[in-house]
Amino acid sequence: MITIQNVSKSYNGHVKAVDGLSLTINPGEVFGFLGPNGAGKTTTIKMITGITKPDQGVIHINGKNMQKNPVLAKKEFGFVPDNPNVFLRLKGIEYLNFMAETYGVDKDLRIKRIQELSERFSMTKAISDQINSYSHGMRQKIVIIGVLLHSPNVWILDEPMTGLDPKASHILKEMMKEHTAKNKSVFFSTHVLEVAEKICDRVAIINQGKVLYVGSVKDIKEKSQENKDLESIFLELTKNE
Repeated sequence: MITIQNVSKSYNGHVKAVDGLSLTINPGEVFGFLGPNGAGKTTTIKMITGITKPDQGVIHINGKNMQKNPVLAKKEFGFVPDNPNVFLRLKGIEYLNFMAETYGVDKDLRIKRIQELSERFSMTKAISDQINSYSHGMRQKIVIIGVLLHSPNVWILDEPMTGLDPKASHILKEMMKEHTAKNKSVFFSTHVLEVAEKICDRVAIINQGKVLYVGSVKDIKEKSQENKDLESIFLELTKNE
């Protein structure tokens, strides 16, 4: 569960990237975070994950206060950033072992989880190679595997489908559904509105740092009073902002 209460962040003292944002991401739901470029999505994610401190407001991850207890809060989630170009000189298996050590995953469980996730993402052979030799999609896969090794209750995914082939993208979407079926949470940002429409229980649409809508895709369609898809509604909401 993620709770964000009246959170704001400004840059250069006056440009508000996020303005009084409040959201609750409940256990058992896939929550989509939508908005155009520069809307405040990445800044929000950086604050949720503790990379950036908010100017005001409070963020809790499963009841852990990110500002007061950042280490405890960070143990509650797995974070896939929008750029998978990390630790490029390491071999895949070295990176996965590093991630497992960081989160205190014991050796037997680590071996089991690496095997399971590598097989699921067709990375079993590739983990012996240097990450620098991977394609963008393979780098995305190794990052996803790494953040899931400690079985976090909360997944925070920033544009996770970028670079993934259709099979891997389908697998990740299935895993997101499996995760929330266990009463756990998924928070992810995406520009692919068709994906959000298909798999999200609720979405938030943000622009210029402010939330324009929070709720189910079904509800937003009913409020539009027309039989529009999510993309059309999104464009309508953000066109004058």
